[in-house]
Amino acid sequence: MKKETELRATERVDDLLTHELGIIQSDEVFSFSMDAVLLAQFARLPRRGKVLDLCSGNGVIPLLLSTRTQAVIEGIEIQPRLADMAQRSIVMNGLQERITMRMGDLRELHQEVGYGGYDYITVNPPYMPLNGSDMKLNTHQAIARHEIHCTLEEVIQAGARLLRSGGKLAMVHKPNRLAEIIVMMHKYRLEPKVIRFVHPRAGLEANMVLIECIRDGKPEVRLQPPLIVYDDQGTYCPELMEIYYGKEEPS
Repeated sequence: MKKETELRATERVDDLLTHELGIIQSDEVFSFSMDAVLLAQFARLPRRGKVLDLCSGNGVIPLLLSTRTQAVIEGIEIQPRLADMAQRSIVMNGLQERITMRMGDLRELHQEVGYGGYDYITVNPPYMPLNGSDMKLNTHQAIARHEIHCTLEEVIQAGARLLRSGGKLAMVHKPNRLAEIIVMMHKYRLEPKVIRFVHPRAGLEANMVLIECIRDGKPEVRLQPPLIVYDDQGTYCPELMEIYYGKEEPS
């Protein structure tokens, strides 16, 4: 049950459509989108242990993960405004005993918490390398979309530092960077194990890729069936409906 919370100017509470969870959002900052929801569902979480979400934004992934595991969940976000929104969403949902939000730099987190302390890590990182288009966005959007505070390699390196041997990391990204992702994962002893492509419609190229790797794992990767978002009528396909709204109860 959501608790009443103080909202800042331009903020609103959106429904996460599961377990009566809500999240604080604002059009002035980068709001979560489908990639975060798909990553939270894709992650094969441990029942217990320690889970960390990197590049946590306004905290949507930790909130969604809390419905699927009893593990202790932490998030880290470098933007103070987004970290504050995430923390207030955690309290609003009464989850402060299960989720902790840090405001800080993921590249430095190992200096505070040490190496190898997490069983599972999720990350929805900035997708685009730094270029001139960053200046066309407001600061919050630019940081969320472009590698201003962390590169792809720095994200993967941070995950490798923070995972225990045998721990898993799940990432969502753009397919055109998959080769780079795999090379970087190998560099930091993260072995890709499961890959799934997301296609907006059947017959169209994938526009997202979900990938899970294991720290110090043996070489072996499985390609899951493609996830198709929309049918020919522009309606969510059954799997997407189930991800967003849950399974239909038998009549």
